[in-house]
Amino acid sequence: MKICVTVTVDGERLGARQGQTVAGLLMSRGRVSWRTTAGTGRPRGLFCGIGVCFDCLVTVNGLSDVRACQRLVADGDVVETGAADDER
Repeated sequence: MKICVTVTVDGERLGARQGQTVAGLLMSRGRVSWRTTAGTGRPRGLFCGIGVCFDCLVTVNGLSDVRACQRLVADGDVVETGAADDER
């Protein structure tokens, strides 16, 4: 049985599967990058997928620098990416 949860990403309410990572949710919606590097502005998203690198960082419920590949979504989560509106 699939249990769905509701997550808000950059102001948009989305349905997700319980047990899905934030990165999995973003990628299932076609997002391959969701932040840019500070120095050069290059796009970043999922790279290693196992929590070793820091390319997939997001803010979840006000807590910054959360690795999207490691964080499981929970009902009511509010996720903020570093992507500008035109990158979404």
